[in-house]
Amino acid sequence: MTGPGDPDNQHGAEGPNPGWGPEPPGYSGAQPSIPPQQPWGQLPVPAGQPRDAGGSHTLPDPSAWTALLSAVPWFFWSLVLVVWVAGAIGFPWGWIVVALWILSGALIFLPATEDLLARYLFRLRRPTLVEMQRLGPAWQQLLRRASTPEGRFVLWIQDSDEVSATATPGHTVAVTRWALYTLPPQHLEAALAHELSHHLGGRAWLSLINFWYAIPARGGLIVARAVARLMRRVPALGCLIGGFLVLAYAGIALVVITFGHGYIWPLLFLTPFVAPPLLAWLNRWHVKEADRKAAMLGYGATLVQVLYGWQMQHQDSLGRETSRRAQVMSNTPSLIDRVHTLEQAGGIPPQAWS
Repeated sequence: MTGPGDPDNQHGAEGPNPGWGPEPPGYSGAQPSIPPQQPWGQLPVPAGQPRDAGGSHTLPDPSAWTALLSAVPWFFWSLVLVVWVAGAIGFPWGWIVVALWILSGALIFLPATEDLLARYLFRLRRPTLVEMQRLGPAWQQLLRRASTPEGRFVLWIQDSDEVSATATPGHTVAVTRWALYTLPPQHLEAALAHELSHHLGGRAWLSLINFWYAIPARGGLIVARAVARLMRRVPALGCLIGGFLVLAYAGIALVVITFGHGYIWPLLFLTPFVAPPLLAWLNRWHVKEADRKAAMLGYGATLVQVLYGWQMQHQDSLGRETSRRAQVMSNTPSLIDRVHTLEQAGGIPPQAWS
């Protein structure tokens, strides 16, 4: 597999190189005529908002707090599943299971835990030496521009042809195979800026804690989707299993609503019907927030070129979705929404994109 640029080029030049092949369509190598913006740690802060000694924010940014909001339904349903397993074991021994699950959160502070999550849950891989030669200059330049310590985040590769990698929790920053092998060095740096922006603003540890305690609920969701596929393939058996699950859930919800104290627990039991579109909207908002942060770092125009280049290579229609339901339930915003976000955040006229 080949791509433009030279892995030994330490200056991020955009010219084609025979070692990586010709430039892809849509990447002329011309850089937008915009002045460089301030590093993340030196960006202006609204009046009255505190700074710490290093120039970064003392409190997590809004995307971190919305991540906590999205963690509430995941944590609740994880707790329900753990308590259900504990009940199957029998109390008081079941409380040991619940306590072990709660205390297991301490494992996230081990670096090996993040490596295992990245490798086996997100199916990422570490870059090879040759790939690291290509990533290294862009990554180092980005870290300097973002005023981020070098060893705080770890680069991983997602074997995907998408423009952006799956947002990962903690200190794992993933970049897609398409971005690595297709983009010229400065465009690769812009793609890395988007991925890194998912972790800036105090989100690293919060996102990792949220994901860890959501693992039981996500496992239950995988089982529910498997049952849904079974219902489509074997209608008779699927209807039997689906009917039993619906009646069981309806009975539990009815008991909670009838005998529950207050309104919190009944509302939480209704989250499977309310939370999916809300969580999808929050995920789309987080992607656009990462785009805004990348634009604040000065990569807005280059990132727009990356998005249009990906669209040209994949021959997708800008902003087209298969259905309204797909738009509502999608975890990623459309390409046109991301471009609008970058234009508004960067404050750069459209002629700068060419």
